[in-house]
Amino acid sequence: MNRLVLIDGNAMMHRAYHALPPLTTPDGKPANMVYGFVSMVLRLHHALKPSHMAVAFDRPGPTFRNKLFADYQIQRPKAEDDFVSQIPMVHDTARAFGIPAYEADGFEADDVIGTIAKAVQHTGIDQVIIVTGDRDILQLVKDEKVMVYMPTKGLSEGKVYGEKDVVERMGVAPSLIPDFKALAGDPSDNYPGVPGIGPKTAVTLLNQFGSVEAVYKGIQGKKHTITDTIRIKLTAGKKSATLSHELATIRTDAPIKFNESSAHITTFDTAAAHEALEALHFPSLIRRLSGEMPPAQKKKQLAEKKKKEESDSHQQALF
Repeated sequence: MNRLVLIDGNAMMHRAYHALPPLTTPDGKPANMVYGFVSMVLRLHHALKPSHMAVAFDRPGPTFRNKLFADYQIQRPKAEDDFVSQIPMVHDTARAFGIPAYEADGFEADDVIGTIAKAVQHTGIDQVIIVTGDRDILQLVKDEKVMVYMPTKGLSEGKVYGEKDVVERMGVAPSLIPDFKALAGDPSDNYPGVPGIGPKTAVTLLNQFGSVEAVYKGIQGKKHTITDTIRIKLTAGKKSATLSHELATIRTDAPIKFNESSAHITTFDTAAAHEALEALHFPSLIRRLSGEMPPAQKKKQLAEKKKKEESDSHQQALF
């Protein structure tokens, strides 16, 4: 299978930065985020066995969402200096590993990912697995063609989401996540949603009507079962719902062109990768370039193997 692992660079940089304690190179430069990012890339390559890999990054400066809504993500704190200083190092290391990076002015990494996921549907790529911690990207999940890998424990464990998994987590199908955000809003991105409509009510409405558009058509009829209280809130918040839906919808028309051949990955055990990690003084990661497991993962696997052998031996003794 030709499998493209598509990494949400900004989401994973934040996760790496906050998951690891401070770490510096011998010349005093902060490097914990770079270390975590590379460690995650090596783990993904080992676990998901992609034939292709690429990474998408945000560009500095406002996006179309900021133009639509001035308070978009306004509550998010400014990135720390140690975080910002490592961004070019992550870009350089990805390049040394042969992983192409994509970004577009005015668009977020999410939109770049959405554009690539759509573009490869008619190419030699059989499956896309998006790596992110951002729940908005779950809207891109489609059959077995597009799935999402979300870390669940630091950088070491994760879960792959298909359509059923999205419904179990969000209460609605992947395609209805923008509709869910349109009604319930999203504090993390500061989507306003409809004031007074919470997640449970949003899920109930969408399961009953099928979409935000259908909800608003439904409350105009005489046979709907929506209470007057909910109807009044929906009517008053219609403009906000429309705006939130547009903010939450991942675009698939970012001005980029995906190059399938440049994303082809066979091994990271290359001279360029060795040189990059040697420059950062990451000997433990250099040892993993050949496919060696991280010590903690190897220890866990050996423990599970020993447990299975003991169980099998016990079963044989019984019979």
